[in-house]
Order: sequence, then structure tokens, then C-alpha cells
Amino acid sequence: MDDPGIDPGAHRLALAGLARLNRVSGSAAVLWTPVARLARTLGRPVRVLDVATGSGDVPAGLLTKARRAGVSLEVSGCDVSPTAVATAAANCPDGRFFVHDALRTALPTGFDVVTCSLFLHHLSSDDAVSLLAAMRAAAGRLVLVNDLSRSRFSFLGVWLACHLLTTSPVVRFDGPASVRSAFTPAEALALADRAGLSGATVRGKFPARFLLSWERS
Repeated sequence: MDDPGIDPGAHRLALAGLARLNRVSGSAAVLWTPVARLARTLGRPVRVLDVATGSGDVPAGLLTKARRAGVSLEVSGCDVSPTAVATAAANCPDGRFFVHDALRTALPTGFDVVTCSLFLHHLSSDDAVSLLAAMRAAAGRLVLVNDLSRSRFSFLGVWLACHLLTTSPVVRFDGPASVRSAFTPAEALALADRAGLSGATVRGKFPARFLLSWERS
């Protein structure tokens, strides 16, 4: 899915498969608890930016949870792929989505929370540090990274989920390959420290995920 020359139809099928995997694994739910906690303290709409947003399913899921909880949320998302941004805008019409390369250009500011789901494992250690530092600079209050955790259990679980929940050959290849290249929670915490996210925490999230959290003091 990282191939810039991927066929748009194949890309959209892969995005749909990834969104289905996110729903089943509760990606929005993983992020929602700290976002809701912040909303209770701010007393105003919480502004969220989702980096490498893909199909926009995570911002859409956060909006759904916010409405059910009576919380005011303003969501935006960016992605390097115009196909992904167009898909996200269609899937989440109440969000704002734009094309942006977060590894090459500074993220816009003015957000309370900057999130990222299932993107960190695509990066080298140095690029992961650069991304985390960019998220830190853009986040007024919180950085939240939801990603795969490398382990034998994760590999088996992701392989099975990719074959049961999607017909996309891209996702069926990318899923297990992503686990192989993912960071362990300890490695993710070390990357956060290198990126200046002092005091960050990393907690395992079933199935096969971890949540890296950092709050500005």
C-alpha cells in the first residue's frame, strides 16, 4: 500500500479492508479513552488531527463515539495519498482532510490531539523518530500512536484476520509483513524518548496492538 504507483482501485479495496480490520480491533476505541478524558477538562471542542489517516475510518469512529457521549469534537486527517484523502472525505463528511507528507513537511499546528494509527511500523527507526517529533510539535496536549506490536502471537493473529476479513491481496500481504517490521512496545518507548516525548507511556492493547501516549505538561 506504500507503493505510489498502486492502482487506485486496488488502493481503495485495500483501504476498505484496513478499515474493516480497524473496526474489528477497535482502533477508535483505543484512542477514545484519552480523548474523552481531555474533553472533560477543556470545556470546548477538542481538535484532533489524524496523521496517515487512510480511509478516515478512525476519525469517523471518534466522531461517532463523541456524539454518543455528548462530546464536541473537530476532526481532521492528512495522508500523502490523494486517493486516501478522497476516500476519507467521502467516508467522513464532517471531517476535514488534506494531502500532506508528514515526513517531509511540518504538520500544521492548532490541534489539541495528534493521532496516528498503523503507520509507525512502515517507517525506519529514524523516520519514526522524525514523525513522533513532528506530532509532538503539532499537538497542544496529546500525542496518541496506535500501532502493531511485533510478536509471534501478533503475526499469527494478523495473518488470520487479514484472510478472514478482507479479499484485498495488498492487505493480505501487507498485514503479516507489517508485523515483521513493527516495533515492540519497548522499542516504541525508546523511539519516543529520542523524539523528545519525555514521560511517554506505552501500553499493550488486545489484539496485537500498543498505544503510545504522551501528554504535554
